[in-house]
Amino acid sequence: MKKVLLLNKSQITSWVNKLIENYEVFAPVKEDEHFCFKQIDSGDEVVLSYNNSKIPPKEVLFPRSEKLFCYNYEKDSVKLTEVIDKNKKVILGVRPCDARSFLLLDNVFKNEKYQDPCYLTRRNNTVLVGLGCNQPAVTCFCTSLGGGPFSTEGLDLLLVDIGEQYVVEVLTDKGQTLLSEINLPPATEEQKEAARQVKEGVSLVSHVNLEGLKDKLDVNFYSPIWDLIHEKCLGCAACTYSCPTCHCFDIVDEAEGNDGCRIRNWDACMFPLFTLHGSGHNPRPTGKERFRQRIMHKFKYFVDNFNVIACVGCGRCIINCPVNLDIRKVLTELQGLEVRSDKP
Repeated sequence: MKKVLLLNKSQITSWVNKLIENYEVFAPVKEDEHFCFKQIDSGDEVVLSYNNSKIPPKEVLFPRSEKLFCYNYEKDSVKLTEVIDKNKKVILGVRPCDARSFLLLDNVFKNEKYQDPCYLTRRNNTVLVGLGCNQPAVTCFCTSLGGGPFSTEGLDLLLVDIGEQYVVEVLTDKGQTLLSEINLPPATEEQKEAARQVKEGVSLVSHVNLEGLKDKLDVNFYSPIWDLIHEKCLGCAACTYSCPTCHCFDIVDEAEGNDGCRIRNWDACMFPLFTLHGSGHNPRPTGKERFRQRIMHKFKYFVDNFNVIACVGCGRCIINCPVNLDIRKVLTELQGLEVRSDKP
């Protein structure tokens, strides 16, 4: 049976300061009018009274830009230098939807064909401390994807806010190790009941019916609906860069003289250059094809490959879209398709 402990909110700062001695600690901090995950130098920087971050903590494990390796030419030989990040990390205050997104990304970076050492080393060296959602946003629909405001999937610890204290659910040995620096008492039955009531008192206003959607996408690649459903999209990629499961990237070599590094940068399927061939041909020449690709990838192709939808219902793409293109409405419209072949 998992341990259930009690953490006073007044202990957070001192606990985090102890963690910083042995880990790189990433936590939600406020920047201007929004919250984001940043590496912190002091427990005083942590803000756990937040709804959700503008950008997901995905970039801790899958950075926006990272060196894969460096190289040096010496006469007829090439010397490669490993630059894999092996530092131990803690991501504090992760929402359950973001923790679940890491499980989805694991399929991409560790599968039968490919194992990415940069991602996997960070992943194995990172401890996830979750924070349950007492007040989900109106744009959240995680329960439609199999998650929930207090889901423990993928987490090492889960904090449940019951007022002046957190009920701490210890889920893994890594999570238990993280608590070794502080002596937390077991939660009482009364405190466990308070946590249970908090969980039961939270409900989402958004729900999306995804039953049978893949069957419809399987046979509606050429449907006329794509001619209309994409029209509001600007192709700005705000949705993809704020998505915790999007993982498109580009690889470039940056060199000077005999020295250089191979660098991986975030990219987006919403950009025209993403699929532009050297010949000048582009198989996705307009916004229609690019928008269709985004939807098909998350709700069909990823399911084909890994038997799970590549969306966690965090709602960031809804919040950040400058033209209010709502993925929930898109999916509802697609549910109106018939299951029939549409090949021209």
